[in-house]
Amino acid sequence: MRPIRLPEPPSSPRGVPEIFEGGVYGVIRRAVVIGNGFPGAENQCIGLVRALGLSEKQLFYRVVRPRGGINECLHWLPVSLHKKLDYIVRQIYGYSQILFASGGKKFVSLPSANGSSVGLSSVLEADAKQIVNMAQKTFEKDGPLLVVASGRDTVSIASSIKRLASDCVFVVQIQHPRTRLQRFDMVITPSHDYYPLTPEAQKQVPRFLRPFITPREPPGRNVVLTVGALHQIDSAALRSAASTWQDEFASLPKPLLVVNIGGPTSHCRYGADLAKQLTAGLQNVLLSCGTVRISFSRRTPEKVSKIIVKELGDHPKVYIWDGEEPNPHMGHLAWADAFVITADSVSMLSEACSTGKPVYVIGAKRCTWKFMDFHNSLEKRGLVRPFTGSVDMSQSWSYPPLNDTAEAASRIRQALAERGWILRP
Repeated sequence: MRPIRLPEPPSSPRGVPEIFEGGVYGVIRRAVVIGNGFPGAENQCIGLVRALGLSEKQLFYRVVRPRGGINECLHWLPVSLHKKLDYIVRQIYGYSQILFASGGKKFVSLPSANGSSVGLSSVLEADAKQIVNMAQKTFEKDGPLLVVASGRDTVSIASSIKRLASDCVFVVQIQHPRTRLQRFDMVITPSHDYYPLTPEAQKQVPRFLRPFITPREPPGRNVVLTVGALHQIDSAALRSAASTWQDEFASLPKPLLVVNIGGPTSHCRYGADLAKQLTAGLQNVLLSCGTVRISFSRRTPEKVSKIIVKELGDHPKVYIWDGEEPNPHMGHLAWADAFVITADSVSMLSEACSTGKPVYVIGAKRCTWKFMDFHNSLEKRGLVRPFTGSVDMSQSWSYPPLNDTAEAASRIRQALAERGWILRP
């Protein structure tokens, strides 16, 4: 008997049978971003959502910690415990005001815990139950919800959303959460986060401390490893920035060298000595540069910026951004011919390496632990070179641009397909 061939279901223009485009075959059309108030972490979420084509259909939430006074010393506590402790302190403080008011004592009011300084005028305060309720109530009409979070403070909320609404959400945690990875659908983290598992790192840690060092096991199937940090920089963003900043940058003498200066961290320590080394190196390369534009970050120590301004501020080829808006960062990425960047910032280096242009790093030898591993990885891939001050900036070089964000977005699409879902902006 000949087999009966059933007709294929009608297909949509995208090649997916229409009967699978909704309902059973969930279609993700929206995203929730959960930030922690730190631009470096939140930029990774926004960049990933942008790469997935959902930037116009995202809701932004933020985990908010109490601010001001003693709260600045309590950021190591879990957010929920921190908020409870802050509430108790405020109750005691309020009672003490009433108790001693008649004594004429003057009290300085505690700053607001959730003020405009943390952006609540433009974002929603993250609440796992609220997000879960929204995802469940709108599932049949709007399909599954993509949740993207980054930073230590977002871990408990993101994992709670997956636990409470696993059938209608796909939860992505950016940066290693230092907890069980099965609590998330996907974890996206730099490969240097797994440096503690290498033999070299194990030698640096006393045996009795090793059980407390995370991560404790190799990446699982739901882990996507990147070289650096995710961000919003791609060819389209660079073309747009080139057009936006054309009037300011197009006429500048070439080559244009952009210098980005961050600030010391616990694993990349430096100060005035590195500032002097940098200024000496820049003075040496000025002959081969048409223009040098220097930017400081909010973390740059005043003693570092003062040295650089004093030594280079009056040079006719040098422009130092004063920190006033508009921020020329995107224009720098689009129009620069080369970059010099301090070794402390994974984000700044990742963005610069996404351009395919020469990137020189100063201070990498001062970095320790996993950040040393990060710099070794960049050098091995040919993405960066050390800034020695003896470079001829008119001699360019290139490499395949770092593409971590697009690759992470591709892995998310694959994981969604395995689950029977598709993503449609």
